[in-house]
Amino acid sequence: MAERVLVVGGGGREHALAWKLAQSPHIQQVLVAPGNAGTANCGKISNSEVSVSNHAILAQFCKDHHVGLVVVGPEVPLAAGMVDDLTAAGVPCFGPSARAAELEASKSFSKAFMERHGIPTARYGSFTDAKEACNYIRTADFPALVVKASGLAAGKGVIVAQDQEEACRAVMGADMMRWDRAFGSAGDTVVVEELLEGEEVSCLCFSDGSTVSSMPPAQDHKRLQDGDQGPNTGGMGAYCPTPQVSHELLVQIRESVLQKTVDAMKQEGAPYVGVLYAGLMLTQKGPKVLEFNCRFGDPECQVLLPLLKSDLYEVILNTMNGKLASSAPEWHKEKAAVTVVMASAGYPGAYNKGMAITGLSQVEDMGIQVFHAGTGLKDGQVVSSGGRVLTVTAVRPSLEAALQAANEGVAAVGFPGAVYRRDIGHRAISHLKQRRGLTYKDSGVDIAAGNKLVDIIKPLARATSRPGCNAELGGFAGLFDLKAAGFLDPVLVSGTDGVGTKLKIAQACGQHGSLGQDLVAMCVNDVLAQGAEPLFFLDYFSCGSLDVNVAAAVVAGIAKACEIAGCALLGGETAEMPGVYGPGEYDLAGFCVGAVERSALLPRLADITEGDLLIGVASSGIHSNGFSLVRKVLERANLSYSSPAPFGHPGQTVGEVLLTPTKIYSHLLLPILRSGAVKAYAHITGGGLLENIPRVLPQELAVDIDASRWSIPPVFSWLQKEGGLSEDEMTRTFNCGLGAVLVVAPMEAQRVLRQLQALEEAWIVGALAHKQPGTESVAVRNLKHSLLSGGPASKNGNCLGDISTPHRRTKVGVLISGTGTNLQALIEQARRPSSCAEIVVVISNKPGVQGLKRAALAGIQTRVVDHKLYGSRAEFDGTIDRVLEEFGVELVCLAGFMRILTGGFVKKWNSKLLNIHPSLLPSFKGVNAQKQALQAGVRVSGCTVHFVAEEVDAGAIIVQEAVPVVSGDTEESLSARIKEAEHRAFPAAMELVSSGAVHLSEDGRVIWRSH
Repeated sequence: MAERVLVVGGGGREHALAWKLAQSPHIQQVLVAPGNAGTANCGKISNSEVSVSNHAILAQFCKDHHVGLVVVGPEVPLAAGMVDDLTAAGVPCFGPSARAAELEASKSFSKAFMERHGIPTARYGSFTDAKEACNYIRTADFPALVVKASGLAAGKGVIVAQDQEEACRAVMGADMMRWDRAFGSAGDTVVVEELLEGEEVSCLCFSDGSTVSSMPPAQDHKRLQDGDQGPNTGGMGAYCPTPQVSHELLVQIRESVLQKTVDAMKQEGAPYVGVLYAGLMLTQKGPKVLEFNCRFGDPECQVLLPLLKSDLYEVILNTMNGKLASSAPEWHKEKAAVTVVMASAGYPGAYNKGMAITGLSQVEDMGIQVFHAGTGLKDGQVVSSGGRVLTVTAVRPSLEAALQAANEGVAAVGFPGAVYRRDIGHRAISHLKQRRGLTYKDSGVDIAAGNKLVDIIKPLARATSRPGCNAELGGFAGLFDLKAAGFLDPVLVSGTDGVGTKLKIAQACGQHGSLGQDLVAMCVNDVLAQGAEPLFFLDYFSCGSLDVNVAAAVVAGIAKACEIAGCALLGGETAEMPGVYGPGEYDLAGFCVGAVERSALLPRLADITEGDLLIGVASSGIHSNGFSLVRKVLERANLSYSSPAPFGHPGQTVGEVLLTPTKIYSHLLLPILRSGAVKAYAHITGGGLLENIPRVLPQELAVDIDASRWSIPPVFSWLQKEGGLSEDEMTRTFNCGLGAVLVVAPMEAQRVLRQLQALEEAWIVGALAHKQPGTESVAVRNLKHSLLSGGPASKNGNCLGDISTPHRRTKVGVLISGTGTNLQALIEQARRPSSCAEIVVVISNKPGVQGLKRAALAGIQTRVVDHKLYGSRAEFDGTIDRVLEEFGVELVCLAGFMRILTGGFVKKWNSKLLNIHPSLLPSFKGVNAQKQALQAGVRVSGCTVHFVAEEVDAGAIIVQEAVPVVSGDTEESLSARIKEAEHRAFPAAMELVSSGAVHLSEDGRVIWRSH
């Protein structure tokens, strides 16, 4: 529903706010109170006569007129508590509270605050006695020549003296009387400051109380006349951005001033939510704060908002709702803005009003925006009504072009006695014209930033080392030893891919880390289609200007994904190409090399036959294909990435759902592919279901799949409905919920399905048939119905293989002795709807351990059988046995259980007792397995889940997972990585035994069920 917004104020700043807000598709009307001639009946914008001084009346007006947001422009209402009062009345209001606004309302408070929190500022003294102030001026060991009114003085309560005598006159005698007349109560307290030397700049940010998001730096021009001559004013013009403030300096200002201020305000119990303005002096000792303002500056606002690419209404909501960290505003970084203030003759002193203004329509035709300040309407004619009358703003590709355009706009507007400056931005232009030797950085390529990035990513890559490769970056090329990786007769398999226009969404949301998994998944999943194990990965990152933080986030995601996939991040390329990409844009490509024994190559075309079944493996959503169409549908639906998602989980935004990373299937599928049960595997990537499955089949076979047999994520249903997409478009563009499709013989289907469902959602989704002449290669039945109904999955593949009845779960008991991290992994597995296991009791031989708390939090019954209270092992084991029988336990898992069980107990629970050991059995049995592995110098260790036999660690093996031993490993580091593997292997083994897919024969061998 479109909103009605009220902007409080009547100057150029408020006109600019109303102008930018009116551009939002979310806004129906912008009211401005009291407004000016520029905000009177201008499209969505109109003036309101509501009293803004009486907050109760204002709150009632907002409720009566369905005003959904109030935006406060000037400082006086903020200091008077307008935000506090409206918020208390239930009217959303943008701006800081009265307590937070004290940063501007009291210079004395502000200086003391900065002193308390170590925020760099000029040295100062605060006085209510003129003689004390003058004494301070004369005795200070620094030039104490800046005299300020402590309170609000409309930006003019500052006198910069040339010497001590002038400074003393400013606080005594005739000058003091002028001060009182001019600034009223603002001059009751006087702050005397050190005169700082350097360049003055304005650095503003949005703050949501915790996170700050910097705006481009701007520079105001306070003096009335060209060359910074004449009296001080509220501001005669501004430009943005300021080339004097480098990216590195802006980052320093953000951290040492803006973020530090917001953190300190939060610490003092006055969270700062709104716009924070820091007026800074760039001294030789670094930036120092001259003043804080608690709102947009005027005229800075008039150059900042035209450069804001994002929807201002959305930015304000994200700021008020604490979402700046995930939804930072975007800016037009390739443009510059200049605004020139046109003032009345006599300003900043007495001036005439009612001067007719001409040429306004002519300026608009020039592509120049005029923001009204002191204007009114008289007999239908726009006339002057204040000191600063108009701000003429031009946006152009360069600062010089913007200044020229603004001056041309000023020349086209006329009113008698108009005063304005012609040199706005003169410092920036002088800075840009300084002649010096060119560097590579001047061309846009920052070698130092590139080197910094390499230093950041080296340890990330090193962590992906595996047998065959140590993943050390820095050489000209990477090496991989196939023999060390255990291959005998390998065939190399390579794949390359990108992530498409999913990049645009990540860049718009400022969320870059998940793209790494997308990139690795797209390449690794392709290599798997040949039956290959992914060995190493290379990435390519290209941009116009290298942002080290963004690039590091992407590469960190790539490295993490390589660990998940089991491949080494062997190297990469970072290409900085100025002019090729726009600001903030970058592109990604990935390259994966794998290997497969010649005898295990997929697809096995000669073996694939009519009647073979198709098993679908769940995707996480859209994965990384079709995003150009997704973005088009979003545009049609008028949704932004920060909008609440009409699909996905409650509380998620559109961007968060769309950036769900692509699943990596190597850990899940490699053991199954190596078993020989899979004849072919299709990665459902670009081309969707229709084009990818036939790539792995003989030409004479066709695919018949039933969409009612798997769960279709809600995002696909929404896309189809909102975009009006045909079934053919859906299945040719998207994966529709299936990230991989396996071809298996009917007799192998249930066994493979059980293995998959131990770790992932999977379904038997169709079969192969003989292809009739003139027919399509793939037929997808029931898709439209499944999309409309949200795609309820068929129950084919439950624990009993019966689709008509709910499956029965195996009752599991878990024995523990400590923290229960493996227990937690088992609990999470048993919670899955498709799980065949139900944990009914957790038994500990020690009271008060963390594992018991984990069980209790999960709602699982617990028992303590303290071994210290029993005279013999047999008596202890007998008690445990009785507890297990009490709960009807059918399967027992030993999850860190530190007692040796008696032979009688083991015999009774034969084939129903599982244990996990931190090595690849039969190697390194018993205690200190990691120490034994390191002493033996092996390159691979891991974990093993096995049936328990009377001989320690000698039972039949169910599941193993390998863990590479990397250079420099200690017992602690190796143990930590093996523990992560245990958290995957143990749940998988529990699921296999619970489902009946695996059982122990009478002669002690593992039997896999096939039907």
